[in-house]
Amino acid sequence: MNEVHLQQGQPPGVPPLPLTGERTLPDVPAENYWFRRHLAVYEWIRARVGGLRVADLACGEGYGSEVLARTAAAVTGVDANPDAYEHARLRYVRPNLRFERGLVESFAGPSDAIVFLQTIEHIEDPGSLLEGFAAVAPVSYISTPNRLTLAPAGAEKSDNPWHLREYTAAEYRALLEPRYERVELYGVFHARRLRLHELAIRAGWDRVHPALRLTKPFYDRFVPSIAASDFAVRPEAEATLDRALDFLAVCHR
Repeated sequence: MNEVHLQQGQPPGVPPLPLTGERTLPDVPAENYWFRRHLAVYEWIRARVGGLRVADLACGEGYGSEVLARTAAAVTGVDANPDAYEHARLRYVRPNLRFERGLVESFAGPSDAIVFLQTIEHIEDPGSLLEGFAAVAPVSYISTPNRLTLAPAGAEKSDNPWHLREYTAAEYRALLEPRYERVELYGVFHARRLRLHELAIRAGWDRVHPALRLTKPFYDRFVPSIAASDFAVRPEAEATLDRALDFLAVCHR
């Protein structure tokens, strides 16, 4: 039977959410790598939406909407899941932050900026959705995982059952550019301790720790220690996007 992970240490009156694989969550130690990878992008966007009205679509648990609300004039987090909506509404309370339960396809604005992270790969008709975004906001921040670093070599997609399609950088640009006047493409990469971990794996660490029976003790400490600063968002001009973990597109209509 698969182990069920629940969020730890939630404030009184806030129901913890279970980790299902459909969305990432804070306060789940085993999920910390993925949470910090997402959080790094929210923090990068936060620095660019000061004073704007922002819609965080498919906001999930709500942590990203709260991050954006630290600089934005107003943030609306939208998610269709009733449990995620209720959790977000109760946990994240700011005068400039509110949550709505609804489908992203139904969002009608108005908004100065749309944030739509790690969800376009779940959408059956992404082209129509992007056209809707362009109609209601002058700029959209849209991210998705890189199929080349997520899926096995040569596979059409990873084994994530929630993903309908995954993209290479070229495929992602081809999806976005017909719907926007200008698209800036960035990559998310490992930095700091995660970059050192990458180098250690190349040097043979993945053979050493099982032999020394250090795997569980090491990763039980290492994974919860990962921070958002262990990821870096780099522009296409400075990075080879085929090696990126995720793509972040800044789309101007």
